[in-house]
Amino acid sequence: MKFSKWYLFLMIIISHNFLSAQNTYEFLRIDVSSKVSALGGSFTANSDDPDVIFKNPAGIYSLTDMPTSLNFANYLLDINLTSISTSKFIEGVGRFGAGIKYINYGNFTEADQFGNKLSEFGAGEVAFVLGYSNSLDENFYYGTAAKFIYSGIANYSSTAFAFDFGLHYFIPDEDISIGLAIQNIGGQLSKFSDTKENLPFDITLGFSNKFEHLPLRLYLDFHRLNNEEIAFTERFQQFTIGGEFTLSKALKLRVGYDNEKRRELKIGGFSGLAGLNIGLGITIKDYLFNYAYSSFGQVGAIHRLGLTTTFQ
Repeated sequence: MKFSKWYLFLMIIISHNFLSAQNTYEFLRIDVSSKVSALGGSFTANSDDPDVIFKNPAGIYSLTDMPTSLNFANYLLDINLTSISTSKFIEGVGRFGAGIKYINYGNFTEADQFGNKLSEFGAGEVAFVLGYSNSLDENFYYGTAAKFIYSGIANYSSTAFAFDFGLHYFIPDEDISIGLAIQNIGGQLSKFSDTKENLPFDITLGFSNKFEHLPLRLYLDFHRLNNEEIAFTERFQQFTIGGEFTLSKALKLRVGYDNEKRRELKIGGFSGLAGLNIGLGITIKDYLFNYAYSSFGQVGAIHRLGLTTTFQ
């Protein structure tokens, strides 16, 4: 009996998301960005990083010049993730953004029931994102992004097309930002088999506030508000919170907490440090180097590295 593609697919989904496999393209929910991860995934109300295109396309409007971000993460089970994002404003048209998110699951050996090796194959997924943002009113922005998604396992593949929509409102007197994002509206263009699978549709509400007398910006996101499997009030337990401390012009400390991940990774009533994140941002001349450490409790931990610079 040959290695089942569905067994492999299920193993991958469970291993890197700890979620049920009712949706395909679950990798879209993984944060590759070091900065985003260090903040626990709280980024819906962000407006100063090109990686916001993966969370809320409306957030790119406030960017300046042409910022570009590159990130790498060595995930669990030797899974590698890479992302790149950039943004540029065109006078009289608006601000455009683009991004690529790629995940490589590595190589696998196909064998029969006797353990005889038949062949080797790889598995990977990629999403190409093109976004646009503009102003609805003073301090009120909208954004949309189109995604082409590809997933391949051995000789099997699937493609999809999806849209994201977002709003971003800024209150300058209080330095408060509010973001709303609706992600992954779309469907498969081609399927792995005869079974059609859903995309990981999400609705996220986020807040950000810079404290007046503290070198701290606080982020708070409520994720998957569309989750109909639980009561409406319980959906607000799927939150992340993060804080960015400005220690100096060249150094920032970031901490984050993911409540849903902590609950999912509880083993025998013990969570350890699951759901906790910490990171640094170090600016050297025109380059910002980012690092993030994310704990998965007894399962392990993830290290992410990022580099951001701005072109004129």
